[in-house]
Amino acid sequence: MSFASRLIGKRYGLPAATARVKVAKNLRIPGADGHILLADRYYPADIDEAGDRTPPPILLVRSPYGRRALFGATQGLLFAERGYQVVIQSCRGTFGSGGPFVPQVHEKADGLAALEWIRQQPWYGGTIATMGPSYLGYTQWAVAGEKEAGLAAIVPTITMPHFGLPTYDGGSFSLANCLEWSSMMANMQAGGRGMARVALAQLRGGSPALRRGLATLPLSESDTVAVGRHVDFYQDWLTHGLDDEYWTRQDHRQTLANVTAPVLMVTGWYDIFLPWQIESYQALRAAGNTPRLVVGPWFHVSRGAAAPTVTETLTFLDAQVKGFGEAPEPIVRAFVTGEGGGWREYRHWPPPGVVPTSYRLQPGGGLSADEPPADAEPDVIRYDPADPTPSLGGPRLGRDAGAQDNRELEARADVLTYTGPPLAAPVRFAGTVTASIEASSDRETFDIFVRLCDVSPSGVSTNICDRLVRLAPDPQAPPGTVRTARLELWPAAHHFQTGHRIRVQVSCGAHPRYARNLGTGEPLATATTMLTATQRVHHDAAHVSSIVLPVLPAQAG
Repeated sequence: MSFASRLIGKRYGLPAATARVKVAKNLRIPGADGHILLADRYYPADIDEAGDRTPPPILLVRSPYGRRALFGATQGLLFAERGYQVVIQSCRGTFGSGGPFVPQVHEKADGLAALEWIRQQPWYGGTIATMGPSYLGYTQWAVAGEKEAGLAAIVPTITMPHFGLPTYDGGSFSLANCLEWSSMMANMQAGGRGMARVALAQLRGGSPALRRGLATLPLSESDTVAVGRHVDFYQDWLTHGLDDEYWTRQDHRQTLANVTAPVLMVTGWYDIFLPWQIESYQALRAAGNTPRLVVGPWFHVSRGAAAPTVTETLTFLDAQVKGFGEAPEPIVRAFVTGEGGGWREYRHWPPPGVVPTSYRLQPGGGLSADEPPADAEPDVIRYDPADPTPSLGGPRLGRDAGAQDNRELEARADVLTYTGPPLAAPVRFAGTVTASIEASSDRETFDIFVRLCDVSPSGVSTNICDRLVRLAPDPQAPPGTVRTARLELWPAAHHFQTGHRIRVQVSCGAHPRYARNLGTGEPLATATTMLTATQRVHHDAAHVSSIVLPVLPAQAG
């Protein structure tokens, strides 16, 4: 047992290690088209003296992030020390594997080729499962629904099966997440002693070059500013719309119904892929699978998520793959955020019995269940893409994600707030919050960003969930037309305590999380002209703007 794995195992509260581990490095696994992809195999040392005993189960992990160091300890050593063989394969074009790295494109074919190769090895004992977060989860969805995969279980965490959807979320472009990840991958590809430090700085938004890249126009030059060169796949993302064959060939949602293996999914309320992970869960259930879903108060790279994710994964695999102990119930285990929240269990998601409850925007920044007055004047937002409304917290790739104090953001002139009175009794909701905002603009295209916040008695405004939608030019809706912006906010479960207030933010951007709307309708990659825009948010009897919370009955917890 290494010092690192001993320390991590103790910190995570894992069962004691049962095996000494050996590592077979740089296994040469042919990809689908003959390129050689490298892998490391972590395995219990006593396999070499096992004789006629069946080799232990194999966990396949396919990753573009390397095979050793901390990654090898958390994905390889921890599980091999507890009786598994773990094969960590580097995706093509990464860490010595042949071929070019083109995100998502080759993962189905290369994943199936890796499974076939493993089954031909003398140390294959008849059982293979998969595990891993984020991109490693996508590589699982790429093969899980294929008949020849033959998986005993899968554990795709903080992930989803179609990367085009979060890239073009709401009809906008997820600039920060896309450029940060592209910069990180480019620095990893470059290697060198500073690779880990630079990559971590990128994720934290601490790189001056990355910050300059996020502010650069046209967006087609933002990767050059951030990294020093064009990143081919980032350029592809900018120029291929969501309906393009570039994205549709990477979409594995259609095979979810074929997945029969037991599934564990772990994610967080502020994860960048949460809405689509929830959709994957619902698609599996609709097809007759009974996945287990765990949702914590985490964002994509939360340190606090590591221990519960590994613990859930080990318990699940021990039961489903080894037959040790009872399998965790196929339920939803969710952390309810807010004062008075905590972990709760539900039979499925969304929880049964929720009551859609509307809160309507009112004149003077009010929020209530009442109908707004007939003569209410709209509120005005002047949006300037040269000084865009900033994004704060929420679903971001870096460590500045999650729940934040929004008071400074809400003090800006381009952010409207609508706040209810102090609550006389708690309000708890669980599910997807929806919003319908009636708005007009002097431009053909504009964005509407809606955020739900919990305001404490001391005045701290904490974000719960949000989303942006881009209203594209419409010949039937010239400038000045009142248009309806409909949004499904990030899924959430939250407890508003007595005395707290419900607040809705409305603005016209969240940069750099979403690319700013320049107001011209020019192509995303090449646009440079910036036009200020005047938006009006309507909240009168003829144009009701509202937000709907899926409120849980008091007895539902």
